[in-house]
Amino acid sequence: MAATKQDTVAIVDDDDAIRHSLQFLLEVFGHKVETFSRAAEFLKSELEHIACLILDHHMPEMTGLQLAARLRTIGVMIPILLVTGSPSPLIVAQAAELGVVKVLEKPPNEDEVLAFIEAAKG
Repeated sequence: MAATKQDTVAIVDDDDAIRHSLQFLLEVFGHKVETFSRAAEFLKSELEHIACLILDHHMPEMTGLQLAARLRTIGVMIPILLVTGSPSPLIVAQAAELGVVKVLEKPPNEDEVLAFIEAAKG
């Protein structure tokens, strides 16, 4: 059986407009994208093909940092970009402790998002 290629960018954001605009941007640049409106929905998905994750912090039920912590606990070490409307020093510090690669303020800068994905995919 062949190994699964990690080639997909996952986006988890409860804001439809942000989620769809990021998906459109990434698909224009040739990236394969899967989107999720809730953290729980993402956790139920197949993760083997996910190369990296763009994650909103402020979501109902489970924050982005809580999802990142859950992923690390179950051994999922994919690169994570956390997007937040208020990147406080506490959020940035907690993200760093979880190995989150980058924290960006909403709306995220397109060039920084694309640079994150290129680095994550190698």
